[in-house]
Amino acid sequence: MHSKMSSSAGHFLLLLLLVGATSRAAATTFTITNRCAYTVWPAAIPVGGGARLDPGQTWYLNVPGGTSAARIWPRTGCDFRNGRGSCRTGDCGGAMYCGLSGQPPTTLAEFTLTGDMDYYDISVIDGFNVPMNFSCSSGNALRCSDGGCGDAYHQPNDVKTHACGGGNRNFRITFCP
Repeated sequence: MHSKMSSSAGHFLLLLLLVGATSRAAATTFTITNRCAYTVWPAAIPVGGGARLDPGQTWYLNVPGGTSAARIWPRTGCDFRNGRGSCRTGDCGGAMYCGLSGQPPTTLAEFTLTGDMDYYDISVIDGFNVPMNFSCSSGNALRCSDGGCGDAYHQPNDVKTHACGGGNRNFRITFCP
């Protein structure tokens, strides 16, 4: 009987470890909505690439757990044909699906997904191009309506990073809120 209980306890612990590992690796959903009167082309690195959002449209981006040093930004004045083109602001080497950061000026939504606690902020260190709100389902809502945005990083030593804890975290980015 002792060996059966030890075996059952071992299987239970293994199951708990697997469930824990799975929940940390689960994707986090970013809901990105364009409320601007013009088309915005959000881009995301290191995952997500890019999309076209006409006024009123929403892009749902699933980002894997463990993603760090990531950013999403709005591009404006874009013209793409066959996946290549350019943007007036936020251009990433003429690519529709970005693999590198956009050229300033760009309002940045930055984040790191650690699993237990996620971290997020808005940065205007690289300039400002589109008003943005950035929020977490269990954290503070950040607002940036112009280049003087009080909720944003203006220089590298600003302390503006926010924590997002709890289960089932999701993020929302709204352009021109």
